[in-house]
Amino acid sequence: MTAMRTQQELDDRYGRARSAGRRRWTWILGGAVVLALIGYFGWNTYTQAAQSVDIDVTGFDLSDAPHSVTVDFQLTLARGSAVSCVVEAQDEEHGIVGWKVVSYPADDAHSRTFSERVATTAAATTGLVPSCWIP
Repeated sequence: MTAMRTQQELDDRYGRARSAGRRRWTWILGGAVVLALIGYFGWNTYTQAAQSVDIDVTGFDLSDAPHSVTVDFQLTLARGSAVSCVVEAQDEEHGIVGWKVVSYPADDAHSRTFSERVATTAAATTGLVPSCWIP
């Protein structure tokens, strides 16, 4: 009858030593990978936030209906960035009855206010700015 061997006895017999140095390097390598991933995702989040544009439509004027709509809006973006936006006029069924792309040069202000007139092909009921981007 064979006696049961402990794991340590088997490791010693077949030369499978669990060295403290190997475990230490495994932890160091694992920690470095985790730190690299945190750095990557942190930098990615920062660059996306720096390139984002916040749009707030503050009002629209239909006084020249059905020929145009004037849209007032405020942009918040990184200082010193040029920006381009789409300005739209929509009818009561949310169909686009006029639109244009406008571009503004770089400015040191963090928030900027604009007013754009959009010619329409039919009577508009609202004006909006669906998207802006930093070129």
